[in-house]
Amino acid sequence: MDFSYSDTQREIRSAVTELSLRFGDAYWRDCDAKEAYPDDFVAAVTEAGWLAALIPEQYGGSGLQLMDACVILEAINAAGGNAAACHAQMYTMASVLQYGSDAQKDAVLPRIARGDLRLQAFGVTEPDAGSNTLRIKTFARKVNGGYVINGQKIWTSRYRQSDMYLLLARTTPYEDVKRKTDGLSLFLVDIARAGKSLQPRTIDTMLNHHTNEVFIENLEVEDTWRIGEEGEGFKYLLSSLNAERLLVASECIGNGSWFTGRASRYATERVVFDKPIGANQGVAFPIAQAHMALKASELMRNQAATRFDAGVPCGDEANMAKYLCSEAAWQAAEACMTTYGGYGFACEYDIERKWKETRLFRTAPLSNNLVTAFVAQHTLAMPRSY
Repeated sequence: MDFSYSDTQREIRSAVTELSLRFGDAYWRDCDAKEAYPDDFVAAVTEAGWLAALIPEQYGGSGLQLMDACVILEAINAAGGNAAACHAQMYTMASVLQYGSDAQKDAVLPRIARGDLRLQAFGVTEPDAGSNTLRIKTFARKVNGGYVINGQKIWTSRYRQSDMYLLLARTTPYEDVKRKTDGLSLFLVDIARAGKSLQPRTIDTMLNHHTNEVFIENLEVEDTWRIGEEGEGFKYLLSSLNAERLLVASECIGNGSWFTGRASRYATERVVFDKPIGANQGVAFPIAQAHMALKASELMRNQAATRFDAGVPCGDEANMAKYLCSEAAWQAAEACMTTYGGYGFACEYDIERKWKETRLFRTAPLSNNLVTAFVAQHTLAMPRSY
């Protein structure tokens, strides 16, 4: 059992950290204050090739594995950045990479690798379905040469920063399928060509996440832009979801490392009652406990990513990694906020910004309550709770 990172992964971490530190606290604070998309940062990460890490070399990418991509996103967040601004481009590609046609790959992947096409938007969740993906109502009606799609999506982040939209829709009514997971199909949609058939509405949130509600009206999509077979979209979606969970888990590890680093330094430097506040166990212990939780969750992330890259089932491990990493990161966020006291609420210290970003991951992209229910039912074979 080798728990060390490879030389390549250490080099990746060092290079990504160096790039990320060029965009310091003031840059991200300004983006947050203006609710602006970090275009300069995303452009730099794209130009360096990091967002094309998972694209095979034949399409202009680096041909790296998911574990390498995990290291990339972890390093961005550990340096104080927010990889959520561009992380979707890595996991939305999983369905195309594994199940897309050669024509789709030729049309999309080289352009993503070059940076002149963005595939950030992922349309799954709906207002009435929530986490119950199998009950979505957006419907793709078959017509000659393609489909006409009508419906509504919510929590579609970075839609306005995307050129293409990965969209899940029903092609067979839920009541008519033999298995609950049948009858869903996955489509690649050119946003510019769609025109007014796609209407986004920005959702104002407590953090700078660029998320939208998208209304779909008589959207025409050609057969050539359906991924794989009709009705098999849920199976294809899972390949993206396991990658998504592990990449998000990696961002959580990065956030947690940032928090414990900031908290431990501040606790060492801040003197109250004639001694550093870190000399008090009430301050030091929560930081140390968060650090230990992060290191333990990191091992689960590494195991899950290794299984993903080996092509063996990793659903249990990916879900547990997402849960453990997001909870450990939140533990670190709380410890850091408490350590800074009142200063933690001041924007100039950046704690409140990262605190908000970290809290999101206990809820998205999948609620930790649902992860717990999944583990109880599928891992421990207990009765279904929902």
